[in-house]
Amino acid sequence: MNGTSIALSIFLLYWFAVSVLDRKGILEKYNISTFGPLPILMIRTTKGLKLLDVLARPKSYWRNFANLGILLMFAGMIAMFIVIAISDLGMYTSFLSGNMPEPGKYNSPRNIFLIPGLNEFIPFTWGAIALIVTLVVHEFSHAILCRVEGIRVKSMGILYALVPIGGFAEPDDEQLFGTKEKTTRELPLTATIEEIEKWEKEEKTRQETEITKPEEPKPEPVIGATRTQRSRILAAGVMANFTVAFIAFLLFFGPVLGAIAPLSDAMIMSVNESSPAAHAGLENGMIITQIDDTNITTAEELQTYLEKISPGETVHIYATKNGTLSTHDLQVASVPEDYIGGVSVGGIVSGSPAESAGIKTGMTMIRINNTEMQNVSSFVNFMKTTRVNQTVEVELLPSENYTGDLTEKGTVVFDVQLSSNSENDYGFLGVIYGNNAVMELPMLGISVLIPQSKVYLEALNQIPSLLTIPAGWIILFGLPIYGFAGEGFRGFSGTFMQFFHPVGWAEPLGIGIFWIANTLLWVGWLNFYVGLFNCLPAVPLDGGHVFKDSIYSFVYRFTRNDSISEKISNSITASFSMLILFSFIFMIFGPYIGQWM
Repeated sequence: MNGTSIALSIFLLYWFAVSVLDRKGILEKYNISTFGPLPILMIRTTKGLKLLDVLARPKSYWRNFANLGILLMFAGMIAMFIVIAISDLGMYTSFLSGNMPEPGKYNSPRNIFLIPGLNEFIPFTWGAIALIVTLVVHEFSHAILCRVEGIRVKSMGILYALVPIGGFAEPDDEQLFGTKEKTTRELPLTATIEEIEKWEKEEKTRQETEITKPEEPKPEPVIGATRTQRSRILAAGVMANFTVAFIAFLLFFGPVLGAIAPLSDAMIMSVNESSPAAHAGLENGMIITQIDDTNITTAEELQTYLEKISPGETVHIYATKNGTLSTHDLQVASVPEDYIGGVSVGGIVSGSPAESAGIKTGMTMIRINNTEMQNVSSFVNFMKTTRVNQTVEVELLPSENYTGDLTEKGTVVFDVQLSSNSENDYGFLGVIYGNNAVMELPMLGISVLIPQSKVYLEALNQIPSLLTIPAGWIILFGLPIYGFAGEGFRGFSGTFMQFFHPVGWAEPLGIGIFWIANTLLWVGWLNFYVGLFNCLPAVPLDGGHVFKDSIYSFVYRFTRNDSISEKISNSITASFSMLILFSFIFMIFGPYIGQWM
């Protein structure tokens, strides 16, 4: 039985136990109830309610906090609605033109929900921690503002589904949203004669009882929250999420990232059998950090050093794997005469000489002029020797779908006139090699990954400076999902973590700095995402209730009629809610419909 089967069995057993206890009334006896169709338990308690009154004492501070939350909620409301509108317009245009994107992980229904383990972009451990923090700060900020505005909080508690998944606070709904009027039982239009006679008899008995019953003191009317108070209470959750996200990101992009540095990019991807590396004990996944007395931080540095070593010489290699450092002595072999390395073309710069010449993504550069392109290092070194307007002959292996003319060797040759590069004095070709390129080192019998961890870390550090423009917020919003090039960024974990090491104040923490970084990243991102999502003008989201109250207040200025203002605000809010709901449905199922048609 595999892990999935065991987990499913435990979950079904838990579901069965909860159902039995709920039917027998045992859960209700201990003030526990189920929430929704899934066996999520709401474990209530009145303990800690006095703490809310203590926390709510600086009332002016909390009111200012919530007032700022209202402004941010409307900013988020506009931003989210614009994003949804642009997405819908793009999907609709693609649908009409027949270019609807194929169903994939970005529009998969499972990835719409922010449930760790279900959503493939959110790691279970860090996602679960972040989700609990997000729910707790959101709900308890509502509770604190309820006490600030004099609204009763009936209970607090935790949401439990095999493990705690969040917290909640239950305000008095009648005070928060207004008293619900009791409706008398009405007779159905399709009632039979017997049902009519029974109803008349019960109604007569009820009226006689009302006349003879001694008059009871009327209960005190429930004092409900004003619309301004309700807006503060509802906006407090969003404001709390944004505040926690700001603090988490401030720490993540500040002292934490500053304490993480690249270790080495030279990670062994494969080891050839009977090669010098295999005999020396080098393994897949090891990261080469030093060769002889020379520190190695990139695969290019390793290649450059090996080019100076004659075949037959012995080198001393330091490599690390899962935090364990090992040393290996191996004899450098000669490079086979028929060996062809090559540099993969991962992309072409728009308007560049490479694009004008006809070089395409997917080709492999094997020679420029008389220099063999064995790897990225040889390509970079050759380009440093070129000059602006120089014409070079580029020989490439064609891509699978290439239909142009080929040489007798099955290659394609282009004459390319190099242009200027504003960053350097040498010529510019316009070929992009991917961040995950693999460098072959035949003299050792290994292939090495080139993830460019230094470049990736620099890109992360640049995100805060980009937040002055919309593109920066889009990058931050989509970081775990899309990353910088569609790869996604799940944090410093797994293989990716091995390319880095702690420095400075974090050095004594070891891998603990990566745990801190991952926690801050996901706490910040989930709070940011949940805060934005709750800004949407759709009931039952917080933004929907605030939007409805705002529409009511705006309409009432002109009508001075409660009934008309209520009907108009309800209609507008319902329309926005349905529009947003159908937008999400269209984004999820649109690609499937487009492929079917």
